[in-house]
This record gives sequence, C-alpha cells and structure tokens, in this order.
Amino acid sequence: MDPSKFLINGEWLASDVKRQVVNPFDKRIVGEVCQASPKHIDQAIASAAQAFRKTRLLTSFDRAEILWNIAEHIEADKERFAALITDETGKPITFSRVEVERCIFTFKVSAEEVKRLEGSVLPLDVAPKSADRIAIVRRFPLGPIGAITPFNFPLNLVAHKVGPAIAAGCSVVLKPSSKAPLTALLLGEIIDRSQLPKGGLNVIPCLAEEAEQLVVDKRINLITFTGSPAVGWPLKSKAGKKKVVLELGGNAGVIVDRDADVVFSLQRIVQSAFGNAGQSCISAQRIYVHEAVYDRFLDQLVKMTKSIATGDPANNRTIVGPMIDEQAASKVEGWIFEALAQGANLLCGGSRTGALLEPTVIVDVKPEMKVCAQEVFAPVVTVERFQDFKEAVARVNHSEYGLQAGVFTNNLENVLFAYRELEVGGVIINDSSSYRMDHMPYGGVKDSGFGREGVRYAIEEMTELKLLGLSTR
Repeated sequence: MDPSKFLINGEWLASDVKRQVVNPFDKRIVGEVCQASPKHIDQAIASAAQAFRKTRLLTSFDRAEILWNIAEHIEADKERFAALITDETGKPITFSRVEVERCIFTFKVSAEEVKRLEGSVLPLDVAPKSADRIAIVRRFPLGPIGAITPFNFPLNLVAHKVGPAIAAGCSVVLKPSSKAPLTALLLGEIIDRSQLPKGGLNVIPCLAEEAEQLVVDKRINLITFTGSPAVGWPLKSKAGKKKVVLELGGNAGVIVDRDADVVFSLQRIVQSAFGNAGQSCISAQRIYVHEAVYDRFLDQLVKMTKSIATGDPANNRTIVGPMIDEQAASKVEGWIFEALAQGANLLCGGSRTGALLEPTVIVDVKPEMKVCAQEVFAPVVTVERFQDFKEAVARVNHSEYGLQAGVFTNNLENVLFAYRELEVGGVIINDSSSYRMDHMPYGGVKDSGFGREGVRYAIEEMTELKLLGLSTR
C-alpha cells in the first residue's frame, strides 16, 4: 500500500522517513505513514499562522456550516472510520463504532455552540464619574493552536480539539499519536474537503520529541495536550508564555455504598474497567465497597470478569481486545507480579499473551503499590472494603491524580459530601467514573492536569475576552 501523506496548507505531502502502523492483536501492518520533518513542522506552523488571518474572520454561519458538513461526511463514512480505529489500535469494533458516533456528536455540538458564543453588556455607571458609560464584552479567537492527541481515542479526542478550534475561529496544527495516526489523517481528508480555509487544519505525524517544536514556537498561541504526565508537564515547562491545557490521565476511584444497587453497579463498573482493555483515563481502577455488600459484590465481580469476551477486536462480541502494544501489556503484567509479591492476592486474570492481558481483579492491596498509586491504563481493578463513607472518600483522594470518580449511593447526604470533598474534576453519581457526555466540562486537578475540554469549555480555553468601553455622551 502507498504510504499515507500528511496535510500542510491544503496539500498532501510525502517524506523519505516513514513509520509503520501495526495492528496490536495480530501484528498486521495496517499502513505506513510519512513522517513530518522539522522543516515540515515549521511549514505547518507558518500555514496555521497565515490561515488564522482568514479563520478569525469567518462568520458564525460559515463556521457552523463547516462543522455540520464535517459531521455529515463522517456519518456517511462511519463504518470505514470504525474499522480503521480497530485496525490501528486494537479497540474492539463495538467500541470503535461508539467512538465514531461520539465524534459526530462532538462536531455537531461544536456547530451548535458557534451560535451560542454570546457576549455581555456591562454597566459602567456604577460610580458618578462613569455616568453614561457602558461596556461590551466579547470572546475573540486566541490564535493558532497546537493540538497533541493520544492513541486511545484517535478520532474523538482529535474532534475535541479540532471542533472547538474551528468553532472559535482558530487554526490548528495537529500532531496525532504515533501509534494511531491513520484515523486522524482520514479525518483530515474530510476537513480538507470542507470550506475551512487552507491551512486551517494541518496534520503532521511525527515523534513526540519532535512535537516540542510546536510547544516552543511563538506563532502557536495555545497548546492543548492529552497524554501522560511524564510528557505533559515537561511540555508545559517549555511552553513559555503561551496558554496550555493539559489532560493527563488518572487512576479513577469508584465507591459502592451500602444502599447501592449492586447488580447495576457491577454492570457499569465491569464495562468501565475492562472495555477497550481499560485504556481510558477515567476507567474504573480502584473500587471501594461497603462491608455490608462487599462479599456479594466481589463474588459477582469475579464471575462477571471471568465471563468477559476477550480476543479478536474485529469480533462484535469482544469486550477486551489487546492493549496498544506488547510493551504496555508487559509493563502492567510486571506491576501485577510486583503487587502479588508485596502481599496482594489475585482473584482472576493476570495472564498475558502478547499485547492481550486478561481482565484482572486484585484484592488485599496497599496504597503504595503501583496498581493503586499509578495509572494502570489496563484491564486491571483493585477492590477494597470500607466501613464509613467518609473513609472511602479519603481513600479515593489518596492519589496523585484527580480526574473523575464514580459513586453508587442513594444517600443524599453522601452524594453532597462526595461532591464537596472528592478531589477530582468530575463526580459521577450512580454510574462509574468513565461516564462522559462530550459537551460536559472534562478535566482534572492534581497530576491529572488543568483546563477543561467539553465543547463549550474548550472554546472558552481557545478564546479570550476583550472589552469595548463606550461613552454615550
């Protein structure tokens, strides 16, 4: 197959350096992608800077039409997108189809939010010296944006940066995941055929260290990054005066209270923990269960986990496919062995075949174990019992991360306590930590980063307020 080219200023360019994209399940070569050089990256930045002169002047109608057109073209080709996501990431096809539907929703909401970019009128006559004065406050696009996206949602997480940027009137240089660039390039084809000015979107596959050029270049006004803390925080330190939005993962805690619907909570937690091989920043990782329902919950959790369909991601029944590569699976396997050596007990799973790691349940853990303290990003959960709800909240907070948490309870007092005290960006009641609608504000605290995605909230990050003071005399 011909190597996939990259997009700069409306042109599809090739290079001599190429990188293979490999299916993590069967090791098939899915495609080959030309890699952008530092010279190409500079061209992409220059293209975005030039295009911003046009994107900032697009009418609300034009931006909404562009976004709606993009959504419709994705919808017309959604099975192709889903198959490609599965091919390059190993995501089970059922979950890939859901991701495509979410992407369509993200672009449609972006189109709708264009029409809701309202300003405000501020009275200035609050003091005698300002009589007959008012102010108008509006949002204006920030400028060219550098977007860096991960492999686990190679379509929708791109949409969460590109959609709001177009809505705001910004141009974009997108660096997709090196492990899953093909989906972003396919999206680039659709956007390139839209009425977005040339250079409004540039897609440059390259290695993570080469993307640093985006971070330090003064022509880029905002960096929006989704990925690991090990990469994100150093990027921020190099960004200088430009604005930075970081979504850096988590190790989500889920609380199952004594009055919770155990059957429902199990269904939601199992899906959250093991779907897409647990490769989601908000997948359930640490589960805290009230002692009154602990034994029943744990018994059913193990039975359900053992029955999960694993294997070929192209099979419609598969829930747990491979992790992104064998190295990632091997690392987590090592964390499991380390926890067992430190006194934890394995109730099911723990075995690995290549990149495929069995759904795993571990008990008798300690907070300092890596399976508790770090982001496991794999189909692995730990389960602990608790006596007092406040104690469970404190255990969830005993983490360097704070993205989202799930709480299953029918006790209003506990709901309000969790909302007030949990150190996370989002508290989900009577669902697992991984519940998300794409227009929700999404982001975290502590090592989970700062700033928010979710279409309207991302638009706010990508715009700045400007005041016009008026004297009516």
